Amino acid sequence: MSTARPATPPPQAGARADVRRRPAREEVRRAVLDAAAQVFARQGIDGASLDDVAAAAGFTKGAVYSNFGSKEGLVAALVEDRTSAYLDLGLEAVDQADATLVERARLLGDRLTAASEEQRDWHLLFTELWQRAVRTASSDGAFVERRRELRAAVSSAIEAHARETGAALPLAADDLATLLMALANGLAIERLVAPGEVPDDLMGRVLALVVGGGGSGPDHH
Repeated sequence: MSTARPATPPPQAGARADVRRRPAREEVRRAVLDAAAQVFARQGIDGASLDDVAAAAGFTKGAVYSNFGSKEGLVAALVEDRTSAYLDLGLEAVDQADATLVERARLLGDRLTAASEEQRDWHLLFTELWQRAVRTASSDGAFVERRRELRAAVSSAIEAHARETGAALPLAADDLATLLMALANGLAIERLVAPGEVPDDLMGRVLALVVGGGGSGPDHH
């Protein structure tokens, strides 16, 4: 969005100047990140230009460069932003003082499923980022690093909530974290392909079964 305007004489004393509020830096970053998620998902990271992202966000390409430095910088920031958002969502879902571990697992699954519906563009982008990491055999890129950090955070949260509820975990916390991430990603992809064939509560039911050691009731642990 161009900020250039025709030159005008200075306002008279006591007159009200027509000053347009400049968006705060965080507002610009948020708008660019949201636009990037949509544009990259629909056009591909390599197929989309920063001009495309800037236009979708309503700013100039200079605003993108000044906030993220480059396309790779923007991609890295987008990965970190979405990873942090999903982690916050998960921690909020399981932070239920009076709930059993199985109940928290069911709620977590339901929340993540709802989030996958709201962030369909992110899951399209996720598959491309995964392909890039696999094809380049990169072990130190932003995508891989954020996945490691997410897995470690999820594992720590599982251990903490198991101690709090007194529940015995059916698998090691690290293994459960890997299973949770794989299940969330896999079901999100299946919902993209066949949205009417994956029940909304499937992930919650599966997670409840896993942490409950096979029990069918929400209070079994």
